[in-house]
Amino acid sequence: MSESLVLERVEGRVAILTLNRPKALNALNDALMDALGEALLRYDADESISVIVLTGNEKAFAAGADIAAMKDKTFEEVTREQFITRNWETILRVRKPIIAAVAGYALGGGCELAMMCDMIYAADNAKFAQPEIKLGIIPGAGGTQRLPRAVGKSKAMDLVLTGRMMDAQEAERAGLVARVIPAESLMSETMDAAMLIASMSLPSVIMAKEAVNRAWEGSLTEGVRFERQGFHSLFATHDQKEGMAAFMEKRKADFQHK
Repeated sequence: MSESLVLERVEGRVAILTLNRPKALNALNDALMDALGEALLRYDADESISVIVLTGNEKAFAAGADIAAMKDKTFEEVTREQFITRNWETILRVRKPIIAAVAGYALGGGCELAMMCDMIYAADNAKFAQPEIKLGIIPGAGGTQRLPRAVGKSKAMDLVLTGRMMDAQEAERAGLVARVIPAESLMSETMDAAMLIASMSLPSVIMAKEAVNRAWEGSLTEGVRFERQGFHSLFATHDQKEGMAAFMEKRKADFQHK
């Protein structure tokens, strides 16, 4: 029996998903993306899970989409099959926060997958790129849209049109990654952050993610209105009462995630 394309484990309220095509530097093919989407939706529906960590191995988070699987496809085929969009955007349906823990290469589709996560923690050996221009194509899983929102138009143009790699330090300066962490500490520090988030009230975490995404995707007026509605709605939760009572009583809150 072949080994799973996505390895899974759970620590507390955190699910860790590991891309597992090491011989192909975790190149993202249809089978892997189907397996990843299934796992993501399953943990999103699991009431015992609050946070998902997505990672690869020390050499590569994911070195792009599988070129061998796409090189002979025709325009008619990629259009009819909804190539890439069919299963790549499942991750965008997940309401719980997803942290990408990136070591080594995050290239092409790998960079795009990392950008679909809610935050990126990068090992100090991480390298990011959208090198599709070198193949006679352009990014096809949101790279030309998410990259400018993260790093600005000029740097995005530089990266997309030259296909050059950007190291972790430049990626942090540009705003693509949240933290740069020594490679040997990447998973331990990522898990510390994930566990901290998982200790918060899940309804609040989900609402906070949705509100920040409104800022990313819409106007300021719409975003502030959404934030206010979310803020008000959380006063209907058990955890709001518990959190504020614990603050007044100078004790740690015992959130029930409801």
